[in-house]
Amino acid sequence: MARRGGGFQGGMPNNMGNLMKQAQKMQRQMEENQKALEEKEFEASVGGGAVTVKMSGTREVTSVKLSEEVVDPDDIEMLEDLIMAAVNEVTRQIDEDSKVSMEALTGGMNLGGFPF
Repeated sequence: MARRGGGFQGGMPNNMGNLMKQAQKMQRQMEENQKALEEKEFEASVGGGAVTVKMSGTREVTSVKLSEEVVDPDDIEMLEDLIMAAVNEVTRQIDEDSKVSMEALTGGMNLGGFPF
């Protein structure tokens, strides 16, 4: 009786080889996506443009701009809240961009409990 697709002669090593090639390709793409993310600049404005924060993809704040109207020495708390909101918003944008890049790379697969 002939064996059907069993053992290593049934193509198993080819499948493993293809899987390794795909994993290596995915690793290269992840590295390229990470580099591209790090080179991007993100910007968020809050308070109708009163505070604008720019941040690199490495989460380094590169610029903070304040409109003259927002600089009120009697209301420092509002200015602090606006800066915090702008930083949080730009960080959210980076996270979202990173997530979208990863989903595109993995096709939405759930790899080991990490939802991409």
